[in-house]
Amino acid sequence: MPRWKELPDSLDQRVRQLVVQLRRLKDRSGLSLTSLAARTDYSRSSWERCLNGKALPPRHAVEQLARITGTEPTRLLVLYEVAEEAWRRRTAPAADTEDDTPVPAGPRQGAEERDGPRPGVSRPVAAAAVVAAALAGLCAGWLTAAPGGSADDGTATGDAAGAPTAQPGSGGGATSARHGPGRYVFEPGKTYPCPVRRSGGVLAAGYSTTRTAVLAGPGWDVVEAQCLLKHRRIDPGTVDGIYGQRTIAAVTRLQKEAGLPADGIVGPHTWRVLRG
Repeated sequence: MPRWKELPDSLDQRVRQLVVQLRRLKDRSGLSLTSLAARTDYSRSSWERCLNGKALPPRHAVEQLARITGTEPTRLLVLYEVAEEAWRRRTAPAADTEDDTPVPAGPRQGAEERDGPRPGVSRPVAAAAVVAAALAGLCAGWLTAAPGGSADDGTATGDAAGAPTAQPGSGGGATSARHGPGRYVFEPGKTYPCPVRRSGGVLAAGYSTTRTAVLAGPGWDVVEAQCLLKHRRIDPGTVDGIYGQRTIAAVTRLQKEAGLPADGIVGPHTWRVLRG
């Protein structure tokens, strides 16, 4: 299978994360771009542009790729929501110039209508949109998310995965209602303590036991990763469970030091380094 072209250095990290995940799905499926075009509403050239970071794929294209590869779409759509917001902000000043407007992949007949209007369109995955808002720094107030693991690997987190129930210290004002077991709650300005210790041969902070979840939205998996980064003296920013730009930059640095692909995405290989 041909190697992918390097993504542009100017590509926003949030868009980069989406493109990398789409590339992985396409590669795992074994489909060529021609086959992908034949099984979706988008042409080969459109997929090529989107998978090389030259255009943001329409939401419907992301949903179709998830469907034909047998992937549960929720986390992928979270990445899409974040990438779309980043792309929209990047192109907003040039919205009146045709050349600088983000070009969606060329849909076949009827697909453009399914993509719907741009800003303000209702989203079929409401939870994904809420998560995306938090990641983009748009959240005001409280954001809640169930403590489940990755939607496509079945990994449980929190108390469902046997995470320690002891409260890791009182620093940062954490309370029993907002630690590992139970429901994750985002509060602006809140910081969680990081009592990292080695247990069963791996490092753990007590918020999640996952070793495979692909990080996308806020939750205990992100808090765990942030604590493990901090333990390695790589600053992830505020330990708040939000997978923002400083955490992505910290993950990228860790991956470079470990000789992994520096894509800023925490998956099984990065977890292995974090917990090693």
